[in-house]
Amino acid sequence: MEIDGGTTAWMLVATAMVLLMTPGLALFYGGMTRAKSVLNMMMMSFGAIIVVTVLWMLFGHSLAFTDNPSSAINNFVGGFDALGLQSLVDTATKDDGTGMPSLIFSAFQLTFAIITVALISGAIADRAKFGAWMLFGALWVTIVYFPVAHWVWGTGWLNTMGIEDFAGGTVVHINAGAAALALALVIGKRQGWRKEPMRPHNLTMVLLGAGLLWFGWFGFNAGSELAVDGTAALAFINTQIATAVAAGAWIVVEKLRDGHSTTLGVASGAVAGLVAITPACGFVDPWAAGVIGLFAGAICAYAVGLKYKLGYDDSLDVVGVHLVGGVVGAVSLGFLAAYPFLDQQSEGLFYGGGWGQLGLQVLGPIAVGGYSFIVSWVLGKIIDKTMGFRISAEDEVTGVDITTHAETGYDLGTIHASGVSSSNGPLTPAPKKVDA
Repeated sequence: MEIDGGTTAWMLVATAMVLLMTPGLALFYGGMTRAKSVLNMMMMSFGAIIVVTVLWMLFGHSLAFTDNPSSAINNFVGGFDALGLQSLVDTATKDDGTGMPSLIFSAFQLTFAIITVALISGAIADRAKFGAWMLFGALWVTIVYFPVAHWVWGTGWLNTMGIEDFAGGTVVHINAGAAALALALVIGKRQGWRKEPMRPHNLTMVLLGAGLLWFGWFGFNAGSELAVDGTAALAFINTQIATAVAAGAWIVVEKLRDGHSTTLGVASGAVAGLVAITPACGFVDPWAAGVIGLFAGAICAYAVGLKYKLGYDDSLDVVGVHLVGGVVGAVSLGFLAAYPFLDQQSEGLFYGGGWGQLGLQVLGPIAVGGYSFIVSWVLGKIIDKTMGFRISAEDEVTGVDITTHAETGYDLGTIHASGVSSSNGPLTPAPKKVDA
């Protein structure tokens, strides 16, 4: 099939937009941390870009999107027909009628894998070893993300059963949120958690990051149609509606609960809406997108407080926003999925569908979330027992930027509380006191 210029051009743009979301996430997360760990937080996102790209080229695309000769194994993981992406080079266009080069589809899906790994990092801000994080990211994307993408978007068991996930509510957000919860439990709470103020150090950066995420998400959602058509337009407008409504719902909850609406709230609410509409954006009417955004903004605004009641330190609310928001979006399809966006067998309850699709939309989050949590907990424990996942208490108090990267995010003078900077070299930690 000849290359379709319009589709290919759009998918090139959409892929670049989704890749931009990871630096956007780095800004969003970086602004939410304390100043002494902003660079480490951002490095974790850029580290995800590095490790996932390499593994995707080697075998990631193959495990996620090719078939396995054994039908039983194919239910859980793909085959090895695209190792090194060479077979995609030899195949000019996808065989699905879209007319896009196979390599563009692969690049688009790569950007999803990258940001999914990066999302997890927010739960362990301020206290994780950078090398341990890179190792975890490599193992997790291999053992969890690639198989789960195959389950839902490839020829795996959830896809075969009929689960609907337009752009990644289950594959990306529930998957990452469950892993984030597991790592937060493995690594433990930050020094001084609930005793010392740990407020975002740069809300301007948070809003900038949220804006980049909002922009890139149009490529994330509308691009997932893999075509330039009415469904892409539907996904586009539904993304905007749900995001705006969710941001508004969050700050209303803040006003009623706390007496004031915050910039952190509007940014978090926008992300919650983006998360929740992701699985449903191409399958629901615009009014339903507003309903999803309303529920996501309000529910997630309360869900971020669960960590204080349950006692786990999810530093940047990955669980409350991505896990909970992803569940809201995935389950909503069991009620709001509309014909003719889906076939009549997949309609939600409110459109005359049966209980079967609702059951599938509940099964997906349970299966993916449970698998991701268990594997992430095991991987985290193994890394923690071998090389150690957490920095020392002294390094945490000093600041992971200085102790790990020999840099600070803000050069406010030549003398710093924890070290000395020089125009002739990098920042070095202050000498440690030695007992006589």
